[in-house]
Amino acid sequence: MKTFQVISPVDGSVYVEREYSTANQIETLLAKAKTAQKSWKNVPLRERIAICERAVDYFLLHADAIGQELTWQMGRPIGYTPNEIRRGFQERARYMMETAVDALSDVSVSEKEGFQRFIRREALGTVFVVAPWNYPYLTSVNAVIPALLAGNTVILKHAQQTPLCAERYAEAFKAAGLPEGVFQYLHTTHDYVARIIADPRVDFVAFTGSVSGGHAVQRAASERFIATGLELGGKDPAYVRADAPLAFSVENLVDGALFNSGQSCCGIERIYVHEKVYDEFVEGAVTLVNQYVLGNPLEAGVHLGPMVRTSAAEFVRGQIQEAVSQGAKALIDPSLFTKNQAGTPYLAPQLLVNVDHSMRIMNEETFGPAVGIMKVSSDEEAIQLMNDSDYGLTASVWTSDADAALHIGNQIETGTWFMNRCDYLDPELAWTGVKDSGRGCTLSALGYEALTRPKSFHLRVEGF
Repeated sequence: MKTFQVISPVDGSVYVEREYSTANQIETLLAKAKTAQKSWKNVPLRERIAICERAVDYFLLHADAIGQELTWQMGRPIGYTPNEIRRGFQERARYMMETAVDALSDVSVSEKEGFQRFIRREALGTVFVVAPWNYPYLTSVNAVIPALLAGNTVILKHAQQTPLCAERYAEAFKAAGLPEGVFQYLHTTHDYVARIIADPRVDFVAFTGSVSGGHAVQRAASERFIATGLELGGKDPAYVRADAPLAFSVENLVDGALFNSGQSCCGIERIYVHEKVYDEFVEGAVTLVNQYVLGNPLEAGVHLGPMVRTSAAEFVRGQIQEAVSQGAKALIDPSLFTKNQAGTPYLAPQLLVNVDHSMRIMNEETFGPAVGIMKVSSDEEAIQLMNDSDYGLTASVWTSDADAALHIGNQIETGTWFMNRCDYLDPELAWTGVKDSGRGCTLSALGYEALTRPKSFHLRVEGF
């Protein structure tokens, strides 16, 4: 039986070794999911909600241990990892439970004498969730919990860097009393993922990952009439207007660019600053970044841990070096971050000015702790530059004028538009992207639309 290893970015050690699921195991898993769904869809919604609530309680009870596992698997500092469970995971799961009754209820139509008519939201069947390593619980919960609440069975495949996350889900649902076969996970290769997507027992694919991964998912599903939800990359911009609350903007945009070592699809990767406040903004950002601590993520007081692997850090180093060779100026001295070292996943944060859109640092997803800052002279210039991207996940404006924020937001090609906020998912709002950031919608009441199909009931009850 073939195995794979999780190499921890913390120290390069083998943290976990797991076996790949065999072809026979995958066949059994798919058959179980198909059988279990027939009874699960008939379990009353209130009971499904109660089971999911107990599963969330399990996660909260074990948040510290789960946080430590996360740190070892992908490198985020231990001061932050338990909060992936306590904050975002819990907030999203509980909201989707709160809104489930209304969101999944029958849709009424006008009364018509002699007839009973309504639209019922019916479960799709089996939902295949393919989740990434960067926020393994935050990304997967967007699909796993609402899919189960809607009456689907779920098969979860996590990235090979974070296999323990899928196993934690299984433990939580077992503790919650979820019937066997309703939730299952597997560890498998990209080739087998494609085969599973092509299997007629899979009814929907919820994928979070790279643009190339999204294309692979679409190709695998192309011979079948099933939908795919694709949450892909980002090159998210921010615009700091002349009337911005400057200190607040600096603090939040630096955090939005550097949190999780910049390994966030909705992290800040481009900043446009009005010329009237440009110098002050840049000065404040440099001062703040120089206060960050890069170090062992298991130690207290560390803001930045290693990137997920050395190759990821080297990719960002390459973007930075190329931009500098093309005329950009790097404002942060890497030597101030003693853990920074080429050939390792530990990478110092970086701010770059004198950048333009011909540089990869401004047009290619970085997914690391580096961000370019450009001076602009007007809202119109900022709008043009913000839209000059293959991506469109989130974008933000930093201003004291809400009317201006709405006016600008109406012109920005993005899935979420923020004013004075960034790098956050509000579960009451639809999470969606445009262009190469993907398609489909998770979270909010609208998130249930992709996980159900409408079934119309048209009953003649009189006049026959």
